[in-house]
Amino acid sequence: MERQRSFSFKLKRLVVFSFTISSSLFLSFCFFFSSSVFKVPTPNSNNAFLQFNRSSFIDSLKSPKVHTFSAFTKNSTVWGAKDPTLEKTHLRESGNSSGKSSFHVFNEGKIAGEAKNPILLGDQFGKSDNSSEKSAFHLYNEGKKLGEAQNPVLVGTQIRKSANSTGRAIFHAFDDRKRRGEAQNTILIDTQIKKSDHSYKEVTASAMEKIRRKKRSRCDVYDGKWVFDESYPLYSNSSCPFIDEGFNCQSNGRLDREYMKWRWQPNDCDIPRFNASKMLELIRGKRVVFAGDSINRNQWESMLCLLGGAVADPKRVYETHGRRITKEKGMYSFRFVDYHCTVEYYVTHFLVHESKARVGHKRVQTLQIDTIDRTSSRWKGADILIFNTAHWWTHYKTKAGVNYYQERDEVHHHLDVSTAFRRALTTWASWIDQHVNPRKTRVFFRTSEPSHFRGGQWNSGGHCQEGTRPLNDTLSRNFPEKNIITEEVVKQMKTPVTILNITSLSEYRIDGHPSIYGRKPRKGTSTSIQDCSHWCLPGVPDAWNELLYFYLLSKPKTVSAE
Repeated sequence: MERQRSFSFKLKRLVVFSFTISSSLFLSFCFFFSSSVFKVPTPNSNNAFLQFNRSSFIDSLKSPKVHTFSAFTKNSTVWGAKDPTLEKTHLRESGNSSGKSSFHVFNEGKIAGEAKNPILLGDQFGKSDNSSEKSAFHLYNEGKKLGEAQNPVLVGTQIRKSANSTGRAIFHAFDDRKRRGEAQNTILIDTQIKKSDHSYKEVTASAMEKIRRKKRSRCDVYDGKWVFDESYPLYSNSSCPFIDEGFNCQSNGRLDREYMKWRWQPNDCDIPRFNASKMLELIRGKRVVFAGDSINRNQWESMLCLLGGAVADPKRVYETHGRRITKEKGMYSFRFVDYHCTVEYYVTHFLVHESKARVGHKRVQTLQIDTIDRTSSRWKGADILIFNTAHWWTHYKTKAGVNYYQERDEVHHHLDVSTAFRRALTTWASWIDQHVNPRKTRVFFRTSEPSHFRGGQWNSGGHCQEGTRPLNDTLSRNFPEKNIITEEVVKQMKTPVTILNITSLSEYRIDGHPSIYGRKPRKGTSTSIQDCSHWCLPGVPDAWNELLYFYLLSKPKTVSAE
């Protein structure tokens, strides 16, 4: 009995011992098998294990195939590890000519790295065909690096084949207001970006927009041509209640419509199509003031029509004093209720004060070229100012300059018009420098507009009725002296002023004037006077406002003249 118990005890020990040996062998096999299967690739292979501290790459990465990982953030920490790590990251063959694949996580200038633990976890991206073999991953945050954090980590990120010809593949994760990175742990989980086949000119929407802005900033938008565009005009005369009789050519009997369908196209760049909703947002809570002669009123009415197209309820736009637009009145302020903004016009033919003075025994009209126009008090505080003067400087009395120009109490017996124009513009420039805050207000000055009278002037049988299409070439390639004087004066100003140089582009448009359609036909009356100075609406002034819109979208420049 004793032997039997002893044998039973030894048998149990043998079974336990055998199980222990078997388990050890099995575990050893699993360990070696795992080591062989999940072997970490060496730097000389096509797969690279990368570990870097801060923004530096480890020196051991010396393969001719370079895969660059950059991680950027503020002072953040991840898991308390000592060194920032790219863990289990696999980069497959890359063969792009430019060799750059950049991955960005953006949100209004902030990035995932601001979170406590910025992580890209289990992300997969397609193969990049760059010849230089560079794949760059960037998390941006106000110019600071993720590497400045104690332990930034990218975990298990895989990059696969990408077929763009330039080798640039940039992927953006956006959130309108806040991004995931503001959470405690910023993670992109199981994100997959498949094969990319865009060309160099389609790198990304953001990159292309930067390229377009840079190109536009260097482009001469006034060097171009008029292009026939069926999508124009941007509004109709029947839909706009702000066009006065003198500019409403269709209502006055003009039947042809081609003059409304021409769009200005610069040769070396594009300007944006006028977007009324976006423009209203740009001027929300602001005052837009046009100050000048009746040609500026022409442009002001065009702006009202363009903006009115984005207002669903016409009753939400009204003149603050209940005035109806006519040639007789010279002060208007239209309020766009939903946008808390006003678009205003103040008539001033010369920008300086029209007065009267005694010359000998007579009291005569004079132009005080050293005194700003009285409407200037209404220019103050505007956010956008658009000025012009030129049209009235061509009239006989102005051109003759005999007993007309006044400075202080002296009426010059004779002063040539160019000198008077320069002094008047200098008076305006001094007022701008003294009363306009350039941090608040954008100032524009529109150059002289061309007239197209043939066979005489406005009061001597001049006409333009035969013009139904833009001219193939301009009537004059000489830069008007008044424009040269304007640029010279503006360049001496402290306040930045953008010159809207519409003269040359408008010279092509002999077809754009009211001619005989500047008033409604009346029974029993006829007139030989044609209007070849102002412009039909819709029409040429819409293009001037598209250029104004272009500049308002752009950052203001310190260079005064464009």
